[in-house]
Amino acid sequence: MTINGIQFQKGLSLPAFLRDYGTEEQCEAAFIKARWPQGFICPCCGHGAAYEFKRRELRYWQCGACRHQTSLRAGTVLEHGRLPLTKWYLAIYLVTQSKTNIAALAMMRQLGISWKAAWLLKHKLMEAMAQREADRPLQGDVRVDDAYLGGERTGGGRGRGSSNKVAFVAAVEMCDGRPQRVRFDPVAGFSFKALTPWARLAVAPGSCVLSDGLLGFEVLEKLGYTHKVVLAPRGKAGTEIEPFKWLNVLLGNLKTALSGTHHAFKFAKYARRYLAEVQYRFNRRADMAAMVPRLAVALARTRPCPKRLVLGKADVRT
Repeated sequence: MTINGIQFQKGLSLPAFLRDYGTEEQCEAAFIKARWPQGFICPCCGHGAAYEFKRRELRYWQCGACRHQTSLRAGTVLEHGRLPLTKWYLAIYLVTQSKTNIAALAMMRQLGISWKAAWLLKHKLMEAMAQREADRPLQGDVRVDDAYLGGERTGGGRGRGSSNKVAFVAAVEMCDGRPQRVRFDPVAGFSFKALTPWARLAVAPGSCVLSDGLLGFEVLEKLGYTHKVVLAPRGKAGTEIEPFKWLNVLLGNLKTALSGTHHAFKFAKYARRYLAEVQYRFNRRADMAAMVPRLAVALARTRPCPKRLVLGKADVRT
């Protein structure tokens, strides 16, 4: 059997992670590098020189030009949290170094924090992943399919009309017969109106898109894309069409990862984040060790996301 180099890569071992991120000082130095790789830049005026000082054991930078004061976490997704950076980095490690997802309950036990804190931390990580992936369209040879997340809910409808289902478009960018990158984008439905903003966001101009004949995907032609339809031979299911083999494998892995980790969550409210987590990890699978510093950069560049924005109108018990 041929060994898949991506699947059998070493990644970042736990001893190696603890060597590089085992103390608060190491994590602080790593996050400074993630936020200001070329040195301090004032978030207010863009000046590159600052005076450092401490206040109540917290490290601050005061801009040498406009005298604006900022901390390492201010203006990032970490701003409203009090967890040590060692907890943040360990959470990053747990999320990125596994092929499957990790539930907030498991993260609670691994980090030694409360379940609510673990749940909020997990959602902030997923929000950073979602924002990082949002404006990265697929290009070239793209295969697309309609899919649903969720299932029946007691007292709800069945099938596509179920109140517990979220529609999303699964798309894969192919190169030499192998999947390169994926996108899993929640959509309001599969009408022309719902798929128009998705196509403009998810597929780069000039791409050639293959679909299985769903009427809504004809909007691609109207938007100027090259669109080809591949229908299943008589007596075969759509999942058996050769051009969509990898797409269906990825969809199967996605649903297995979610159903095998989470008993349930509010699909309509949180589907975007859970889908983005799987997408983010797959698109960076070729270098698992690099995902730790790369996700730290994403956290540094993600706008503050306090609890009220994470939850919206949702109950924390999802």
